[in-house]
Amino acid sequence: MSDFQTNNNVGGSAEEVFDPADIEKNKTIAGISYLIFFLPLLACPDSKFGRYHANQSLILFILGVGGTIVLSIIPIIGWLLLPLYAIGITVFAIIGILNGLGGKAKELPLVGKFRLLK
Repeated sequence: MSDFQTNNNVGGSAEEVFDPADIEKNKTIAGISYLIFFLPLLACPDSKFGRYHANQSLILFILGVGGTIVLSIIPIIGWLLLPLYAIGITVFAIIGILNGLGGKAKELPLVGKFRLLK
């Protein structure tokens, strides 16, 4: 049997289920990963739960930096949208932190389906 499986909720979002010992041991690192995305890769490199949250936070980081660069280049409209974009990224990060600290592996809204880290 694999170390994790996917449960489909009624709402259509997928939540992966990991080894309970892995979750309990690494949920603090998973929560902090949304502030420092590479932390689980250094602190718990063998944890599939930590790697899952490192992936989610890396995607959020790339979108945050990329979106900020693009919106800051676009005159007036981009400058007006930039604070809203920053609020959105911050809300997604808070959702990720709460999921990580709560021992949940729920995908982030809109961006959680992408996988950069295996």
